Amino acid sequence: MTLKLKILLLFFISGSNLFAQNKVSEVDAIVQREMKERRIPGLQIAIVQHGKIILNKSYGIANIQDSVPVSNKSIFSINSCTKVFTGVAIMQLVEEGKIELSAPVSRYIDDLPVSWQPVTIKQLLTHISGLPDILKVFDNTTYGLGALGSEAKAWEKTKTLPMDFKTGEQFSYNQTNYCLLGMVIDKLSGMPFTEFFTERQFKVVGMPHTLFGDSRDVIPHFAPTYFYRKNLDGQKLNEEKLINNYAEFPPFRRAAAGINCTAEDMANWVIALQDGKLLKTKAALNTMWTAGSYNNGKPTQWALGWGVAKFRPRHKAIGMTGGGRSAFLVYPDDDLAVVVLTNLGGGTPEDFIEEIAGCYNPEIAAADPITFLRINLQKQGYEKAIELVNAEKKKNPGFQPDENELNDWAYRIMSKGKYKEAQELFKLNASLYPESWNVYDSYGEVLLKNNQKEEAVKMYKKSIELNPQNENGKKVLAQILK
Repeated sequence: MTLKLKILLLFFISGSNLFAQNKVSEVDAIVQREMKERRIPGLQIAIVQHGKIILNKSYGIANIQDSVPVSNKSIFSINSCTKVFTGVAIMQLVEEGKIELSAPVSRYIDDLPVSWQPVTIKQLLTHISGLPDILKVFDNTTYGLGALGSEAKAWEKTKTLPMDFKTGEQFSYNQTNYCLLGMVIDKLSGMPFTEFFTERQFKVVGMPHTLFGDSRDVIPHFAPTYFYRKNLDGQKLNEEKLINNYAEFPPFRRAAAGINCTAEDMANWVIALQDGKLLKTKAALNTMWTAGSYNNGKPTQWALGWGVAKFRPRHKAIGMTGGGRSAFLVYPDDDLAVVVLTNLGGGTPEDFIEEIAGCYNPEIAAADPITFLRINLQKQGYEKAIELVNAEKKKNPGFQPDENELNDWAYRIMSKGKYKEAQELFKLNASLYPESWNVYDSYGEVLLKNNQKEEAVKMYKKSIELNPQNENGKKVLAQILK
């Protein structure tokens, strides 16, 4: 090699290293800003690009009691991100010819209520079943079995509850759906779904720090979840206090929310999924990553087991969130994925994950209207929401925040007690989607929080006018007017 070529190679390597360091610095700045603003004690991040983990980094404290820092071996609860593993397990059985997505669940599970029997596997995966939520019969503090004492009693009690709505007509996030899917996997795989996941996913990928469990289990290197609370045992505190979270996931619920893992394990799982190590064909992967459909033919907001589905013209993203503390997104068209795990319930990393992805492709953040709004409204004020969207639409007629994403973001804002900001987002959603009954229902809810009862009544009436089957809206409206 000539001296000139050696010099050029050194310049190339130095430039590449500097580029990579700059990207890490950008990610660091976003993570540290968000951790400070959201008061997140500890966080892990892993970024996959071109089939390799290019960043695997830990921040903050995993265990506050003993001042244990987060390391790459720290294990976090991923809560409902578990559902994507269930989606993959179902698709594995579909590939083996053991399950048909369009088949009624009653083909595989006996002794179901008559109204449950026509519900299809796909409708369970996409939460349009209308089944009553099993959480209604659980202890409302721990979400464990409580006084019921056994899974059998919880199941039998759930089966006595009425349907929430006609199957296929509405969306309702519901843990019963995934309890049933777990039962289907048990029966058709010939082993408990926890073993099936371990054998067919964890071991295939190589996920040494991934396991099922809850607050009752001994989990090595575990980063417990914390919450901020102002009300404790009936006492109102002047300042929010950081408290330990306690959660129970009875075994038959763990297909919905029972996995604990590291960001690195999750990133390796994403790589294996896209490399064809978990599903045999691209067709199966594409089916799983395609939205379901309502009875009227319109697409659902969920794909099959995957609750974040951004089907944009460019920079499609698909992933999942869990417990307001974990989130990940895969960008198939950009050969990129971002995993963020935290130990704060309410840390909601889904709010800033697309901004992180934008460090590696700026077009991604620009393509997401919610990220655009979040960044700009923090600077300009949430009361500028409608004005900002209208201004952006003039420059870019295709700019249109997704109804469900906007609704979810507003609820996350509201859960932090920021009712005024949430009201502006719900107001924006109503202006963008004036024919949607759900946006008026949500808008009415935040108006009640802000003690604007007359306006809330108008919103609930509008919601019921658009959807006479909105039983929850009718119930709330009756309570307001009594």
